Amino acid sequence: MTTVVAIDGPAASGKSTTAKLVAQRLGFVHLDTGAMYRAVTLACLEYQLPAQETPQMAELLASLAIQFKSVGGEEQRTILNGQDVTDRIRSPEVTGQVSRYSALAMIREHLADMQRKMGAELNVVCEGRDIGTRVFPGARFKFYLVADQEVRAKRRYDELRSLGRKASLKRIARELQHRDLEDSTREHSPLRRADDALIVDTTNLTIREQVDLIVARVEAGLRSGD
Repeated sequence: MTTVVAIDGPAASGKSTTAKLVAQRLGFVHLDTGAMYRAVTLACLEYQLPAQETPQMAELLASLAIQFKSVGGEEQRTILNGQDVTDRIRSPEVTGQVSRYSALAMIREHLADMQRKMGAELNVVCEGRDIGTRVFPGARFKFYLVADQEVRAKRRYDELRSLGRKASLKRIARELQHRDLEDSTREHSPLRRADDALIVDTTNLTIREQVDLIVARVEAGLRSGD
């Protein structure tokens, strides 16, 4: 039987970086669900498809192949239909639209099926908004990351600047506030903590500290058989 570590939480709470490092420490596969939704959003924008459930949307989803490729044993790249889109899916355009496309049941169902297949075959660490509540409700280990909004905005700002992109801290803060509202109130699979998920407040934690906490919990559980 495979092991799934589910990490949920709002945008910029540290989920992606934490999940990647936890996977490396445990020797699991990092199933980057956020990158998958961003890749679909990028494809929809390129094909100028609105955030609506249409036959054209269904055709596009059926044509998309999303893969993850490790580089140098640590860095993981997102491959969409054979093209590396790792940097492009972090653009302001995609960031500003991903919540709207992610709210569509058609897209969520398609990607959730893809994710479940991966989780049934491999030990995975995955993060998102509904991993522990809907995609893997039976996951053995569940965590819910939170952080103050100001801290989350600064993290996203630093991320964009590290990629050489111009960024406004105030604008990012407004976008996060809007996205939090959209994610938590959408009709399909809203952002919600699973009842059995451990809350991890990352506001005053370093990445290493939050990774250590999660790895310790998982390793203890695996040893005890819980």
